[in-house]
Amino acid sequence: MASDMNDYFNKKKSEGGGFNNSNSGGGNTPKGPQMPNLNFNFGGGKAALTYFLIAIVVMLVLAKPFVVIQEGERGILSTNGRYQDQALLPGLHFIVPVIQKVYTVDTKVRIINYASHIGSATSKTSGIVAKRAVTVLDKRGLPVSIELTVQYRLNAQFAAQTISNWGFSWEDKIINPVVRDVVRNVVGKYDAESLPMKRDSIATEIEAGIRKSIASLKNSPAILQSVQLRDIILPTKVKDQIERVQIAKQEVQKAEQEVQRAKQEAFKKAAQAQGVADQARIEAKGIADAITINANAQAKANLLISKSLTTKLIQLKQIQIQGKFNDALKVNRDAKIFLTPGGSTPNIWVDTKDVKRRTTAK
Repeated sequence: MASDMNDYFNKKKSEGGGFNNSNSGGGNTPKGPQMPNLNFNFGGGKAALTYFLIAIVVMLVLAKPFVVIQEGERGILSTNGRYQDQALLPGLHFIVPVIQKVYTVDTKVRIINYASHIGSATSKTSGIVAKRAVTVLDKRGLPVSIELTVQYRLNAQFAAQTISNWGFSWEDKIINPVVRDVVRNVVGKYDAESLPMKRDSIATEIEAGIRKSIASLKNSPAILQSVQLRDIILPTKVKDQIERVQIAKQEVQKAEQEVQRAKQEAFKKAAQAQGVADQARIEAKGIADAITINANAQAKANLLISKSLTTKLIQLKQIQIQGKFNDALKVNRDAKIFLTPGGSTPNIWVDTKDVKRRTTAK
């Protein structure tokens, strides 16, 4: 077709007509503007195919018909604004540009710190979010601040349903309201003064309540890792009252310790005195027992002796003593001898030469 158009313009040129405008008669006719010679030949079919393929590649690069899901993430596929039921797993996935789009959500563990003073270093991109401490009214209506840390993560199995139902701000709609509601319900049952003493039981009750509330939601959108109760901030007057009570208790304990120490000292002295008394009693009893034993032995001996005495034995004893007197008279003839009645012994003799000298012979 390009060659036919060229032939047409060449023929018009040779005929001197066509697009030439004549302003005067005669043989010399001025030339008017002419149609440029267009060349529509692209140099063959191969070049055209190359240009076409290059254009396709450029379009694919610009349209980006694929997406890469990293580990610890899930992809939410949207086709014409409608989310797919199953989330895309980590890896490479191809999509239809313009019609389909993939939203990436994080399934790693995330942290919310409820604190009285919020720092500027925390952010959602780091997985750590800081929020104001939970303000609670105790049983008597006194304000109490609760600081805690909540660790959780998106349930990867139902990630698409969670985003479809709650949106991408699902944390602010699920975790934060549940935590604040449970903390208020639990702490509101106690007096402010009793909160420090019941800290462990309150922490356990708060964690159990949060787990139960989140697990009761449809499709279990989040998985709770842990809940740590960090601090219980009481009103100043309550803290002062608790401090006074603690000081009084310490004084009572100190007095009780002094009493116990005095009792122990008295018990120690009583034990020592009892030990001395027991020792004296044991010694006295030992002496009395010894005397009793000796007396009993002597009595038994006397009994044996009395049983062994006979008339002939007594006569023999008299003869022996009389013999001693006779020996004494040989030495001192002035001696006087007194015989006891019945002939029993001992007899008594007195030396008349020396009145002061008396001797008893057995």
